[in-house]
Amino acid sequence: QVQLVESGGGLVQAGGALRLSCAASGRTSGTYAMGWFRQAPEKERAFVAAITLSGSSTYYTDSVKGRFTISRDNAKKTVYLRMNSLKPEDTAVYYCAATRKIAALSGMLEGKRWDYWGPGTQVTVSS
Repeated sequence: QVQLVESGGGLVQAGGALRLSCAASGRTSGTYAMGWFRQAPEKERAFVAAITLSGSSTYYTDSVKGRFTISRDNAKKTVYLRMNSLKPEDTAVYYCAATRKIAALSGMLEGKRWDYWGPGTQVTVSS
């Protein structure tokens, strides 16, 4: 099993920035990709970004391209999501996910494709 714990959420004004972290523990060997999803009130969980094990490939949903950056530090078993130019519509609970599946990141947009999840961290962007 792999355990994931997110941190770094909070309240920020529109235009501000936050950096989320996701620390992995347990049997992390063989974990291929890690990603971020978010769920706004009364909406379904949605894909935000993902990164491969090596960090050489990333994928973003269109609404965050140019504003969010996903990265990882394998020595620390941590993945990050740097969020700049935040908007009120970015308000959501952000979840970290990991998978052992080897697949193109563009094919990993559905939550059911991921194997492990963190409990989530709240991000609130005020207008």
